[in-house]
Amino acid sequence: MTLSPETILARHGAARERRRPWEGVWQECYDHVLNGTPGSGGPALYDATAPDAAEQLAASLLAELTPPWSRWFGLAPAESLANGPEGAAAAKALEAAAETLQGHLDRSNFALEMHQALLDLVVAGTGVLLVEEAPAGGLSALRFTAVPLRDAVLEEGPSGRLDTVYRCVALDAAAIQARYPEAELPAALLAGSGEDESPRRYRVVEAVWPERTGSGYLAVLDHEGQAVPLGFGRFGESPFIAFRWMKVPGEVYGRGPVMKALPDIRTVNKVVELVLKNASIAATGIWQAEDDGVLNPATVRLVPGAIIPKAPGSSGLTPLAAPGNFDVSQLMLDDLRGRIRSALLADRLTAPRDARMTATEVLERSAETARLLGATYGRMQAELLTPLIGRCLSILRRRGEVPPLLLDGREVRLTYQSPLARVQGRADAANTLLFLQAVAALGPQAAAQLDVAAATRHLARTLAAPAGILTPLEE
Repeated sequence: MTLSPETILARHGAARERRRPWEGVWQECYDHVLNGTPGSGGPALYDATAPDAAEQLAASLLAELTPPWSRWFGLAPAESLANGPEGAAAAKALEAAAETLQGHLDRSNFALEMHQALLDLVVAGTGVLLVEEAPAGGLSALRFTAVPLRDAVLEEGPSGRLDTVYRCVALDAAAIQARYPEAELPAALLAGSGEDESPRRYRVVEAVWPERTGSGYLAVLDHEGQAVPLGFGRFGESPFIAFRWMKVPGEVYGRGPVMKALPDIRTVNKVVELVLKNASIAATGIWQAEDDGVLNPATVRLVPGAIIPKAPGSSGLTPLAAPGNFDVSQLMLDDLRGRIRSALLADRLTAPRDARMTATEVLERSAETARLLGATYGRMQAELLTPLIGRCLSILRRRGEVPPLLLDGREVRLTYQSPLARVQGRADAANTLLFLQAVAALGPQAAAQLDVAAATRHLARTLAAPAGILTPLEE
């Protein structure tokens, strides 16, 4: 399916109108968690519970899903190939490809941009990551960019994935020429501004949509109502990866934990503001004085050691009693802050600082974290991790650094080795070990029914052990 520049701008405008009802909610989430954009005039923040919990959740997701400087994925041959005579050679080659990809990820800006995309995911419920091929000669072949949600307009395809992405950016003439060197730009655009003037920026829309073989790409310049094509092409894997925390059926954009906790965040912010105002009144007081022509309230200074004159027989300055105390506010704040931390998983993903946990307690806590993030992790595995590895391998395959790999599960299967993914593997391994112990208790006749080599390889796959530690299968 080939789309014209005019069609791209029309579809982008229609999709942006469908997105407009979400923008107010997103802005309020950002204002109450990240204090909005400096100078935007958002509400003043008086409580840091939500910003701290949101930052901890984004950092925890990075450490649990894609930990920096650690292997969080693996490539293994399919079951039919792994058990064959060529399984050992295939496993070794795939292990080398995974190490190559991990090296490029470590040398790139992946951890920096991934954390920013996860912060968008936590606050607004939807994150967008752009994966591009870096210029030749760099330390890494991969370059990542966390696309702000305000610049991305998304459409959901028949598969349920956000496979149609429009990215709207404002670029000046020099930036457009640098990014699209082969584009034929209008003469009026190139001579638009003088040296003494600030360069004028133009709206550029980049669109990626699914096709039968990969994804189509078209960049369009909106120049005074005229759609000017800048660049086009096709990708084996979409460079834009859009992912969601959770979604409601029928909606396109996701809903994040901050959106769920927004009523409590608003209330806490208002209560703390009132507490501070009440504290200032308690510290300085509210005073009343008789206007007898001698006392001038405008010149009175309430400082230690001050002498305030008063007329004979007048009461002078008299403190005004407060209408009531605000002690109930602390009870409200403790309850609301606890609910905010619970909604943002701040009390679940961080280990207690003053607790000495046993190994069993550690496993139970990890299992609880897996249960809490099970649905979210499943969605992120389908919408973020699998497309991310596929896109990175596509770039490295084009450069000739990895062999052609088909991640379809029939030839090569993708395994996840992040801390969160290993929780289920440890549970499966524990069940297997329990079975082996039960069989051993039955005696030699029952133990003779076991294939120890097969059991060892099964445990190695379950616990994501490196393929090199196993002896090769005999032909």
